[in-house]
Formats: sequence, C-alpha cells, structure tokens
Amino acid sequence: MMESHTVWTWMLLCLLLRPLAAQNQAPEAVLNCCEGDVLFLVDSSGSVSSYEHSRMLHFLSELLRPFSLGEDQVRVGLLQVGTQPRLEFGFDTYSSQSGLQGALKNIKPLRGDTNTVEALRMAKEWVLKPGAVNGARKGLPRVLVWLTDGVKPGDVVGPMAELREEGVSVLVVSTGHGNYQIFRQVVSSPLENNLYFVDIDDMSIILEDLRDAIIEIIRAERIHVRDVSTNSATLHWRPVLSGMSGYYDIRFHATGNTGVVGDETGTSPSTSGDDYQRLTQPSDSSSVRLQDLKPDTTYSAELIPQSNEHVFNTLSVTFKTKPEAIFHSPEVLSPAVLTISESGQTSVRVTWGPLQPETVTSYYIEYSGLPRGKLHTATVGRTQNSTFLRDLQPDTTYLVTVTARYASGKEKAMSVKVCTQEVTPALADLQLTTVSSDSVQVDWRGSATGLRGYWLTWEGQQSASQRSSLYLPPDSLSTRLTHLPPLTRVCVSPIYRTARGEGLCCTAQFHSDASLYGYLS
Repeated sequence: MMESHTVWTWMLLCLLLRPLAAQNQAPEAVLNCCEGDVLFLVDSSGSVSSYEHSRMLHFLSELLRPFSLGEDQVRVGLLQVGTQPRLEFGFDTYSSQSGLQGALKNIKPLRGDTNTVEALRMAKEWVLKPGAVNGARKGLPRVLVWLTDGVKPGDVVGPMAELREEGVSVLVVSTGHGNYQIFRQVVSSPLENNLYFVDIDDMSIILEDLRDAIIEIIRAERIHVRDVSTNSATLHWRPVLSGMSGYYDIRFHATGNTGVVGDETGTSPSTSGDDYQRLTQPSDSSSVRLQDLKPDTTYSAELIPQSNEHVFNTLSVTFKTKPEAIFHSPEVLSPAVLTISESGQTSVRVTWGPLQPETVTSYYIEYSGLPRGKLHTATVGRTQNSTFLRDLQPDTTYLVTVTARYASGKEKAMSVKVCTQEVTPALADLQLTTVSSDSVQVDWRGSATGLRGYWLTWEGQQSASQRSSLYLPPDSLSTRLTHLPPLTRVCVSPIYRTARGEGLCCTAQFHSDASLYGYLS
C-alpha cells in the first residue's frame, strides 16, 4: 500500500512540474522542423466510452494540427485497438491537414476486447516496417504513440520491447489510473518525457509536452551537400528557424586532400580555429552556395542555427571538391559501365560499354542465383553491347559478370547484382452485396502464394475527402463496410512482400428498399 502511494505521488509531482501548455497554436517553426513516421495506437475497445473515444480523437486533432504532412515531412497513421484491430489510415493516406482532420472526425470506435497484442503485431510486421508497401520510410525516425485507458492492455511488454529494439520510439498516454509498472517498462527513455497519466477531460494539459516529445524524436537535423564542382558546393538543410527570430551561422574550411564525401553528423564544431570562412543566412533560408573553393580538396562545413527561442544542434558535413579536368586520360577498357534494365519476373536485360570492336574479340556472360544457384553462361560478339537473360527464377538475386576478351589475350570483367521481380497474382474476384441503405458486404478471392494481406480502399465519388483505407491479414476474404455515402467506389488489392498486386474495384449503388444491387467493375 505504501509503495502504491509513493508511485502515485511521484506521478502527480511529474505532472505538476510539467510547464502548463499554452492553449494557442504551436509556433510556425513546428511546420518545418521534422521528418518521420508517427503511428497512433488508439484504444477503442468496450472499456472506452464513446465520450472518451471522441475526447482522444479531439486531442489528436489538436496535437497534429501544426505539423506539415507529406512524403518529405511528417506522415501519420492511426491503428485502432478492439477485438479485431483496424488500421484506419496508413502513412501514405493523408498529405494535407484538411484530409487528416476530416478523417479524425469520422472515426468510429471498434468496441469488443482490448486486443493490443494483435495490434502491435500489425504495427511491427506491416505499418512500422521500413520499406514495406505503404509502410514506414527507410532511414527516418519512427514513433508509436499509445493512447489507452489502461484497462487490461494484455501482454504488451515483449512486443513493445521488440519494437524498441528495431528503433521505434514508444510513448504512452494513459487516461486511467493503473498499470504503471507495465507502462514504465514499455516506453522509451527518458521516462519523464514519454509517459503521461492524465484524466480524459484534462488532456489539453499535456498537449504541448507530448508534441515537444514527438518533435524531439523526429526533428530533422540533417545537412546535405549538392552540386559539388572544382571550386564550389551548395549546402542544403531544413529551415528549422522559419517563423523564429534568428539566423544561420555557416562556417567552412579546408581540412586536407583526404576525407569522406557527404559525411553528416550533429556534433560540435571542428572549425574552432581562425582559418575558417564564415557566412550568415536569414532564418527562412534553406541553402547557401560556397564559392572560391580549391579543387580536389576536402572541406568541413558547419551550420549553427542561432535563436533565443530554442537551442539547436550544430550540423556538420564533410565533402571533397572535384579535381581539375585532365585532357590526356588513358583509354578506358570495356566493360567500364554495366547496367540492368527491363527487369521482370523471369528475365532481365544486361547492357555494358564502351564498345571496342577493334580490340575485343567477344564478351562472356556468367550469371547464377545467390547464394548457390546453378551457373549459366553465354557468349556474344564483339559488336554487341547487351543481352537478354531468360528463364530466371522470380524474386531471386543474381550475380551477373560480363568479361571482355581482348585480342591480346587480356580479359576485363565487371559484375553487378540484379533482383528479379516477385510474382504478384491479381485478385481473382470481387463482389459487393448491399445489406442496408449505407452498408455493403465485401467478398473476394485471391492467390495464397506469397500473400501478405489485402489493402482495401473506398471513396465517395462526390468528395475525395471521403477516401478511407483498411489493411486486412492474408486469411481475410470478406469484410463489411458501413456508413458509406452513395456511389462509393470500393477497391481491394492483394499485397505481397515487394509490391501490391493488381486489384479489382466495384461501385456500391444503394437503393431505398436495400433489396437491389448495382454493380460497376
């Protein structure tokens, strides 16, 4: 009893010590600050009342309103927890605030049991998996924000640990007053920034703190070097100071003739001596051109955002300018370039160059599936610079080697890896059956070979904002859609490991007696 009292005292103090969130909108700088994929896991089981569910969605609406959405900025997904968890929308669904805000207003609770374990499995194997179809982007931060009433969450410690081990940051907001020991085990460090206990009617208290915690994880702190020439280069960065008072301090200097091109860090400045050059740019800038550089020289450049409103890390990058042109370079032996094109499920085209028919007698091609596939060979004439490799295995990596055989007896070889495409059978059949004035039963058939699931989308023809999507596991062959507008277009596509197969679409036409069904394919 004493231990429980101590825990609640600690949580109350943490809540009181947080600075009260301002009720106005976040500063404009939030719009340009971030890159990352944020998935919200929302408890909508039977233990959550309709009022509590609506309050959670309103909280998310205010939390996300300041962010810029899109492929190169922040993407948002929402996965509801019930007996059968449902992905309300994925990362690729909304690229504008108007679409996202409209979707949050129309989400209905699932009810049933709190099947958080199954929802986490979907998140891990599909939504938050980098590189998966409609999944998270590679190389960018991933965040899972779990909103729950804390009632019987299930055995979530193990699945959450697996997500954290794969680089996902986990934050928890609980509107209940229990399971503290479970929640403290699943959130990412630091605990005081990523775990929140709050009454459902007081969620606005934590609004700014939670938003800041998310921004801290997905803040874009990267600097790129582009358009490098012998005497110039351009630095590019996200304008994190946009909307704030301040400026960018840019410093760069030569470090020698050796270095790593494009190395990006967020470390402290190394240009601490007196030999660096310095430029300044206004707060809304996102690039600067460095001039009068030396050819074939390694440079270190640093970007220091200066602002009285926020502390930003210094961004560093190292690059090397191009050497001066050499007009008497030696002859390049073929093959110096080896490319793959027209890649299909069982064939690819291999092209090489330059052609040197005056010195080459033939080209010898070897290819085999990795790691221990059968070796195949082919020989083509000296005037041929490409060949078609056929009868390959689908979804297989091949090592292809092209060897030029010279009249002098010398040989020059070059290798490349190529992947054939996965077989992605199309959906076999799709049928809609009207069950009420705004509901349809959706049934389909698909191939089971290599299937990872189905992607279901539906959209009213009168407004693009009515578009919704749903992921279903591979053993699902039917579902029911409710609250549909007239003339709703329903599409189902099979999903495989590397691509989405060809789907089918039908249009639901509702009639007043709900006894007839109009079908458009």
